[in-house]
Amino acid sequence: MRLVRAALLVAVTGCAAARREPIDRAAPGRAPLAIQVVYPDTAVPIQARDSSFLFGTVGAGRGDATLTIDGRPVTVHPNGTWLAWLPLPDDTLARFQLVARAGSFSRETTFVTRIAPRFRPPAPPDSADGRAPVPWIDTTSFTPTDTILALSGEGIRLAVRAAPGSQVQLRTDEGDVVPFVANTLAGEPSAGVRAFATDSAAYRLPPAIDRYVAWLPARPLCDAVLEVVLDGDTVRSVWPLVVDTLDRSRPLVVRLDDDTARTGRTDSLTVGKAVPYGTYHWFFPLGTMATMSGRWRDQVRLQLSQSAVAWVNAPDVVPLPPGTPPPGGTVGSVRLSAGANGSLVLRVPLPAPLPFQIEEGERRLTLRVYGVGADINWMQHGGSDLYVTRMSFAQPAADETTITLSLSGRVWGYRTRWSGRDLLLEIRRPPAIERRRPLAGRTIVLDPGHPPAGSKGPSGLPEAVVTLAVAVKAKSLLERGGARVLLTRTDSTPLDLFPRTRFAELLNADVLVSIHANALPDGINPFINNGTSVYYFHPRGAALARALDRALVAELGVRDLGIGRGDYALARNPWMPSALAEGLFMMIPEQEAMLASEDGQWRYARGIARGIEEFLRAMSR
Repeated sequence: MRLVRAALLVAVTGCAAARREPIDRAAPGRAPLAIQVVYPDTAVPIQARDSSFLFGTVGAGRGDATLTIDGRPVTVHPNGTWLAWLPLPDDTLARFQLVARAGSFSRETTFVTRIAPRFRPPAPPDSADGRAPVPWIDTTSFTPTDTILALSGEGIRLAVRAAPGSQVQLRTDEGDVVPFVANTLAGEPSAGVRAFATDSAAYRLPPAIDRYVAWLPARPLCDAVLEVVLDGDTVRSVWPLVVDTLDRSRPLVVRLDDDTARTGRTDSLTVGKAVPYGTYHWFFPLGTMATMSGRWRDQVRLQLSQSAVAWVNAPDVVPLPPGTPPPGGTVGSVRLSAGANGSLVLRVPLPAPLPFQIEEGERRLTLRVYGVGADINWMQHGGSDLYVTRMSFAQPAADETTITLSLSGRVWGYRTRWSGRDLLLEIRRPPAIERRRPLAGRTIVLDPGHPPAGSKGPSGLPEAVVTLAVAVKAKSLLERGGARVLLTRTDSTPLDLFPRTRFAELLNADVLVSIHANALPDGINPFINNGTSVYYFHPRGAALARALDRALVAELGVRDLGIGRGDYALARNPWMPSALAEGLFMMIPEQEAMLASEDGQWRYARGIARGIEEFLRAMSR
């Protein structure tokens, strides 16, 4: 009886063991096999069309695993991370089947994410029945939309996608007809391609066959209807655009204030852009006055002079009482005098706080003031100070004046402020740098990029953790050379951008470097578009960026993407040479692993320290 029971027990337990999954016998230090997709975020649609990337992990240390996505093999790196470049379905949902295996053990999951929707032209009917193609309008392509305030008589460029070969026209509420013409130029690459793509194939777009453009003279407009006619068939759609006009004879004068909410946390500058929502080009101090000449959405156009305009954010614009005359007049005689900490201050008397711009050369600063003529009889700059060797002025336009300061040394920094209605331009002298010990006595500020925000690597490692670790190591290296080094942050507390640059300015830093780890936008192939890059904003930052780039490429050993001018807040402060380094890519598994390691962090830190040292040595000549 006992033998029967024993045999029955063996049979039962044997059957149970056959049904149980194999045990994942991970070696010590390895996490259980588990598939995690770190990017993309399922809450945000993928902004790409044909292909994009996914990355994540199959468990820490699980380099023994294999991974396939939709049957395609994906490399798993020794730390268990992976990166895949995959085709996207022609749909608004993407489903990816991920299978990870380690020995006889496996994990499988379906990852579902959204793809940004796009307009799909109606399918043409069967040609067998002899019917002509149907006309269509892509109502998502109307450009511009919303409300525009413009000067009477100026032109507004309209663009739309519609059925190829159509007759396209806009009918206004007053019965006027605005014809469209076909625009067959090749399509424009996306902003992501222009910023990051290094492969020329990404720029080879086919000629367009469905784009149309028109020129609309500015006049009051609403309820305009677009008509598209193709082979006798017509479709119509209301163009969501309202146009109103400004009276040129009654200009609207405004004052700029970037802190109308009175938070006290702004930089007291309003940025000006050459086009709405464009890159920063002007920096107007609090109180600057100008004439408003247009508006689109939340962007206001300022008429700086007869030939120059700038777009600013509408919340920064405070209208002055109706009837306020436009600011203007003449620039009087200017005087250069000594400032604090060895700086020089140029006082420029103006009739009002007018818009201006500083143009920088290697050994030259030019102040351009808009809306004034020149009556500069004297340009006093003394004879004992040899840094400013000469001053001159010019009148390039009837209502623009330039004042140029020629310097005996390189431009190191400058800043501006209002003193009543006078403009004060403070010019910083280059520091006295020892060629043999260029770091000695220098004040350097390092900015560990983020938080808030920042990218994550395939293992989930945050960029902000890496940048702080690198900055701490670079600080120790620079201090060995005799520099005084400070960090904009020393913990994980989120810090806005302005306090970082203000911190460097208050410390009178000789150099500011922001440390980052890069990422790519959707639709850019990370396997062929990664490497080291460094960005500057002001011309004098180019030499610093180049020195950093050379040193980082030598230390990190990845592809050199070179230097570039980038509109980054940490590179825009004009008081010192500054640059922003993107040494490695967080999303590349090998590069994330390097950033996570002590050795990799020291290599990045050595590149930063060596780049700063070489820049200062070059500036000592």
